[in-house]
Amino acid sequence: MLYFKKTTATLVMIATGIAGMAQLKPLTDEQYFKGSFKEMISPLPSVARWTDNSHFLMMKDGKSFLVDAATGVEKEATDADTKVGIPAPKPTAYSKANDLFIKINGEDIQLTHDKDREVNATMSPDGNYVAYTKNNDLYAVDIQAKKENRLTNDGSEVILNGYASWVYTEEILGRRSQYRAFWWSPDSKHIAFFRTDDSPVPVYTITDGNGQHGYVETLRYPKVGDKNPEVKVGIIAPAGGTAVWSDFNAKDDQYFGLPYWKPGGKSLLVQWMNRKQNQLNIWEINPADGSRKTFYQEEQKTWISLDDEGERIHFMENGKGFILFNDATGWKHMYYYDMNGKLINAITSGKFTVTDLQYVDEKKGVIYFSARKENTARKDLYRVNLDGKKLQRLTFGDYNHSGISLSPDGSYFVTTYSNVSTPPRITLLNNNGKIIKEIADSKAAALDAYQVAKTELLRVKSDDGLYDLPMKVTWPVNMDKNKKYPVLISVYGGPDAGTVMDSWVLGGNQQWYAKEGLIQVAMDHRASGHFGKEGVNYMYHNLGYWEMKDYSSMVKWLVANGNADPTKICITGFSYGGYMSCYALTYGADVFTHGMAGGSVVDWSLYDTHYTERFMGTMDDNAEGYKKSSVLNYTDKYKGMLQIVHGVIDDNVHLQNSIQLISKLQDQKKDFEFMMYPGGRHGWGGNKGQHFQNLKTRFIYRYLLEKEVPKAMIK
Repeated sequence: MLYFKKTTATLVMIATGIAGMAQLKPLTDEQYFKGSFKEMISPLPSVARWTDNSHFLMMKDGKSFLVDAATGVEKEATDADTKVGIPAPKPTAYSKANDLFIKINGEDIQLTHDKDREVNATMSPDGNYVAYTKNNDLYAVDIQAKKENRLTNDGSEVILNGYASWVYTEEILGRRSQYRAFWWSPDSKHIAFFRTDDSPVPVYTITDGNGQHGYVETLRYPKVGDKNPEVKVGIIAPAGGTAVWSDFNAKDDQYFGLPYWKPGGKSLLVQWMNRKQNQLNIWEINPADGSRKTFYQEEQKTWISLDDEGERIHFMENGKGFILFNDATGWKHMYYYDMNGKLINAITSGKFTVTDLQYVDEKKGVIYFSARKENTARKDLYRVNLDGKKLQRLTFGDYNHSGISLSPDGSYFVTTYSNVSTPPRITLLNNNGKIIKEIADSKAAALDAYQVAKTELLRVKSDDGLYDLPMKVTWPVNMDKNKKYPVLISVYGGPDAGTVMDSWVLGGNQQWYAKEGLIQVAMDHRASGHFGKEGVNYMYHNLGYWEMKDYSSMVKWLVANGNADPTKICITGFSYGGYMSCYALTYGADVFTHGMAGGSVVDWSLYDTHYTERFMGTMDDNAEGYKKSSVLNYTDKYKGMLQIVHGVIDDNVHLQNSIQLISKLQDQKKDFEFMMYPGGRHGWGGNKGQHFQNLKTRFIYRYLLEKEVPKAMIK
């Protein structure tokens, strides 16, 4: 990592790098256009799994090896070695031709026989039932009796039992949920589920041009200020009977997050949040009568993010307490609580972010976790006592340790690591951080013989002097200190959604554009997550402003210190990155000259309630913020060239956004480019996906490189 203050020093560095590359071999078309770098980078072995506390299986050169972690000694694995530690296969449920099947010991058993499709088939922990939804009702089938039990009876287009509404799937439970909104208790005696009434939510209509009469799709989609779905939390036995409803008023303006069953299944923990999203209550629900009591409470001045991965709470196996993640101090840390929800002590503290809980050694009272502590663009592995004492870094060097595989008892670990100038490596260590063996290095001997464009991680001081903003730059090959070069900036933006990490990247397109004379940049702003919730809080009621301010500071640094051409500053991104690209070409038009924006929000009043209001509030309490963050209010400043792209049936960021921007630009007689993709949602593949890539390639050549596109670049 480098942080340059003087223009002269920067140019000397670049010039020195150019001189050093003079005798190197150029990359080949095979490397540029097919991304084949096998002469330069060797594939790393993969750690398949740990077979016990001190041995792991590793795949290398198509063979399996057993590694003794204590000594690092490898031997080719036998069939017996590969079977050690593999649990007996559990029955699995699946749907085929709209019927439900289960596979037990290789045998397929049909459980349902009807025309309706079973959705999200999920085995009970004891393997005796399969729960699923059908026509928006919740069902469970008794495997032994092959008896289907209908658990709810009022499912309809707007009443969803165990099946989530759009906004809950997209923003609260997460896309990985696949709309599943039911959860087995650990003892298999109960199923918790959401009953959602979508009728208060406005209908959004999506159309496409298919066939003679077109295609029409409707969606219950709550935009800023709209009514949200009304949700009840129910608990029911898989054999059926009367559902027990938790003690909440479904009519209240509220959200329910992912529920957690307490170990043993005696009670259900439900995340509850107010509409403003600054108060989090975790309620403990009694499955017998639905009564509730407070388990945990938190309030912040800005917002709290709901947990959609079940990672906010980690229960100890000894039943003595749990570890909870909280970022109320401005940094995400771990806290130790007893089983009644009483705080015992903070486990970590300070100006750094804990990213992952890797393992808890309950016998020794030691926690293993990953964090961005030494450097915000790198992850390291640490250990600390449960009482918060004896914090120790276990990984080493100025590297991003992005892949950690810990042995089952935490005695050893394997780390995969790199940085911008070091290709990935794998090393085996013990839990004191002592290196046992360097397992593999992906760098081949030929790498140093090739002319590879230099990539650096730089830090640029923010205008207010508070933050060293991270920027990853791939410089053009054979840079001339007397020339100016066009810049291509790739961003996502948004709160706590940074993309800049100190890791190795080598790609055909990256190297080709460096040869063509393009400065390629990834940037992160103060609210990207590098600077904790403390930095992210800047965006409260103020999306767009701080991102653009920090991005502009970095661009100005590139112009002053990195030979960037101020007339060719192009920014590109999709979704939130599309918003940033549109905002840059309007609000930020004095700095940014070109943009490629896909699937863009252009006015936050057009996006959904839960995501938008978390940061922006409603238009009633933040009218000025909505006005300032809207691309539509700055189209008069537009003076460059913007490529606008959108999927016609995008059900996440509606085509309406791009239509409103296009209309505004047309009314002001501004020039721009537009492409829509029929059948495209929030992204698209196949030939249309390739067409999209070609569209961007042509834009780069036309406006930034100002020459014909090589035939090999168009596919």
